[in-house]
Amino acid sequence: MSEFELIRDGEQTWDVVVVGGGTAGLSGALNLARVRRSVLVIDKGEPRNAPAAGAHGVLGREGISPLELLRLGREEVASYGGRVVSGQVARISRDGAAFRVVTEGGQRVRTRRVLVTTGLVDVLPDVPGLAERWGRDVLHCVYCHGWEVRDKVIGVLGNFHQALLFRQMSKDVTLFLHTATELTDEQWEQLAALGVGVVDGEATGLEVDSQDQLAGVRLASGKVVPVQQLVVAPRFLARAGFLRELGATMQEHPMGLGEQLQVDASGFTGVQGVWAAGNVSDVLAGVPAAAAAGTTAAAAIHMDLLKADAEAAARAAKDGEVFSGAMEAEASRRVQGSRAHGLGSLPGGN
Repeated sequence: MSEFELIRDGEQTWDVVVVGGGTAGLSGALNLARVRRSVLVIDKGEPRNAPAAGAHGVLGREGISPLELLRLGREEVASYGGRVVSGQVARISRDGAAFRVVTEGGQRVRTRRVLVTTGLVDVLPDVPGLAERWGRDVLHCVYCHGWEVRDKVIGVLGNFHQALLFRQMSKDVTLFLHTATELTDEQWEQLAALGVGVVDGEATGLEVDSQDQLAGVRLASGKVVPVQQLVVAPRFLARAGFLRELGATMQEHPMGLGEQLQVDASGFTGVQGVWAAGNVSDVLAGVPAAAAAGTTAAAAIHMDLLKADAEAAARAAKDGEVFSGAMEAEASRRVQGSRAHGLGSLPGGN
């Protein structure tokens, strides 16, 4: 019997299906499981930061392997009754008041709410060799990797802002103009004042030494400029195509860095019953921010379910038998405390 056959036993309707098992998804699942929600995490097992040696800025877990962090997270979710299974969601559709989640393998599960934490795809500049070295000596985030490359010879591919960021980490920084727009006079002055070198011409490849270490950037002219690390600016694209049927809205990041799901402060997508957290809705979120967003979304989902459960219970009570005096007194006592209107609250009542 497969994982999905086990979790579909009796056609269970889950409280929440979390689509994606990275930091945001596991954080959300953990907090939902701790308030006794039935939670299923569906994850393909290909985290974006897998090539990185460590996850940084994670308080109490600084430098931990990204894969080890997720392993620990899955164990924590399971310890509270949450389930994590392998799979990739292909489609989510309405199923009455709930949702039907369908994987690429054709497995189906039903859920009341959905938390989307599928992350993003890094679309790298079109320079041969970048993808093979991504997360090693081809980088993009100073907060993720800056300390590790401090004082090294750093190249920056076509991005003035990143040149400033990495100049803080090393005195030997070179900005390759590549295909970027022309710098302003003010930018030229700032780079000169900071001692950042500027190289004109398009980058066409990388040079690697005999130890499989980045050694330089090759230009269209044939010239090779020595560097030990290369900083690039990918375009970030949220992995959210499977939400198209539900009408979720994609939007351009305010800084023009890519596309992400549109959400409010709680992670609500505007589609009733669907929340999102992590890089799928904030392309700049690092590991700590993604975890926090997962926690925030989990709290919002739990409150939404509590409201739905309370409303359903009230409807069921109206449709059933009229309360007896004892039942009414007990209900009033629990809800109103000392203000309860049952007989027990009257003078001389028992």
